[in-house]
Amino acid sequence: MIKAPVLQSLLASRDDVIHNPEFNNFRATEQECLYLLKRCKNIEEFKQVHARFIKLSLFCSSPFSASSVLSTCAHSGWDTSMHYAASIFRVIDDPCTFDYNTMIRGYVNETSFEEALRLYIEMVEKGIDPDNFTYPCLLKACTRLKSIREGKQIHGHVFKLGLEADVFVQNSLISMYGRCGEMALSSAVFEKVESKTAASWSSMVSSCARVGMWSECLNLFREMCRETNFKAEESGMVSALSACANTGALNLGMSIHGFLLRNISKLNIAVQTSLVDMYAKCGCLEKALEIFKKMETRNNLTYSAMISGLALHGEGEAALRMFSEMIEEGLESDHVVYVSVLNACSQSGLVIEGRRVFEEMLKEGKVEPTAEHYGCLVDLLGRAGLLEEALETIESMPIKQNDVVWRSLLSSCRVHGNVELGKIAARELLKLSSQNPGDYLVISNMYAQAQMWEDVAKARTEMANKGLKQTPGFSMVEVKGKTHRFVSQDRFHPQRKEIYKMLHQMEWQLKFEGYSPDVTQILVNVDEEEKRERLKGHSQKVALAFALLYTPPGSIIRIARNLRMCSDCHTYTKKISMIYEREIVVRDRNRFHLFKGGTCSCKDYW
Repeated sequence: MIKAPVLQSLLASRDDVIHNPEFNNFRATEQECLYLLKRCKNIEEFKQVHARFIKLSLFCSSPFSASSVLSTCAHSGWDTSMHYAASIFRVIDDPCTFDYNTMIRGYVNETSFEEALRLYIEMVEKGIDPDNFTYPCLLKACTRLKSIREGKQIHGHVFKLGLEADVFVQNSLISMYGRCGEMALSSAVFEKVESKTAASWSSMVSSCARVGMWSECLNLFREMCRETNFKAEESGMVSALSACANTGALNLGMSIHGFLLRNISKLNIAVQTSLVDMYAKCGCLEKALEIFKKMETRNNLTYSAMISGLALHGEGEAALRMFSEMIEEGLESDHVVYVSVLNACSQSGLVIEGRRVFEEMLKEGKVEPTAEHYGCLVDLLGRAGLLEEALETIESMPIKQNDVVWRSLLSSCRVHGNVELGKIAARELLKLSSQNPGDYLVISNMYAQAQMWEDVAKARTEMANKGLKQTPGFSMVEVKGKTHRFVSQDRFHPQRKEIYKMLHQMEWQLKFEGYSPDVTQILVNVDEEEKRERLKGHSQKVALAFALLYTPPGSIIRIARNLRMCSDCHTYTKKISMIYEREIVVRDRNRFHLFKGGTCSCKDYW
């Protein structure tokens, strides 16, 4: 029996292999070859060592040597190494489970996912039993290929072999189902985990984040913090920060930031970028800029997050300066960055600058314009009221028109009250067999603004016939670490009596400031009194009343909503900020509005 300390010393020095007396009965030549194998730096050196194994008949006589040669080649990352590894694998007389696992892992690492699945099928057909190291790599292949059918079959094999309790297999199943959008199955696997580690929790949190289940993501993260004493992998932290960014949960995001600073000496670029994104999307633009400026290394995603944040706050000119800084640092613009810059121009009404950026993108030719880029350009022109030019842009697109561009034009036509062009956009959008209930609502609202009630009824009937249900508008506000969600005319909150008393008080105060409800924002055919009552209960107003009641005097109120703010709520909130001397930050579907002293940062352009 070879003693472990001696083996380690032999691997550290070839002279020890040759001269150590403890190895009189051990093949020193094999150890010498293994020593050389570990020190190969490229495929050429490796081939020379491989030839030595063959020359000394070690490759055929020693399964350990054969597996070592295969593993070194398959996991090296050298160019053509997997092709060479496949040739080695095919001459092994009796490949074992370890050898198949080596090849499967190698194929997955070089993104040859189909090859990995084919090799697994061969492994099963030859009667070679997989083990717990086989399945994490296989499930990763299914995840990347979005092959949920194969993933379910592999899950069946896992269950049959009794490996469903292995924590690495469980994490891979949770991730695979989550990334493929099968959240019910992902949750089912998660619930069966008896002793949940931080890595099992992080997989589930990340799964929820990937499919946009932000509330569920945060609920899981909070539960994880209770169960594991706030332990989490960085992937889970990044996912939780993304959820905070998308729900406006600033307090939780700040808590995560604090935990990271206390427990991790140096944050990686992914975490720092997530913090920039979270603070920007939660309305703390200055904090986002502070973190951004302190970063030692930045990449395209970092700049994109910062430019998007500036766009959300209507800082279009600052976003353009940031874009120029990125180019000066030697980073090339990609698809995502151009979308962020064009969106920044759109939010701030920078039509000339937006056209220039789009033309530069076409001229450089490094980024192929997509429908998303054209959608940004159409949105830029449409917001500025240049509807004819927006239509011409769509009609002259060199790529196939899709729902994104027509939806942008339709939305602008509704805002500017251009029903004729809106009809064209609606017709083209519905030709694409839209299953988006929001499209029918925009069409319906456009007709309602023009008091074309028969057309309103037709749009809503077609929506109902297709079985489409609208997502109700809602507003969220965070108070004492808990997020409260309100819908229009909300009567279900435990503090509803106090909230509606506050709303009544706010209405009285507003009358003295000359506020008059804009009933044109109620897009249903009811009388004026009913319209006034409906306006009073808009979700943003309900959330604002709750925040005024349950946040400290003078503190900033932060509200997040899922739809574009109506003009009545905009006027209402401006006056409330003045009456109650509070800064109010509202994030709607498109951007942030900072209300202070009776004015808004958007300068009434949104």
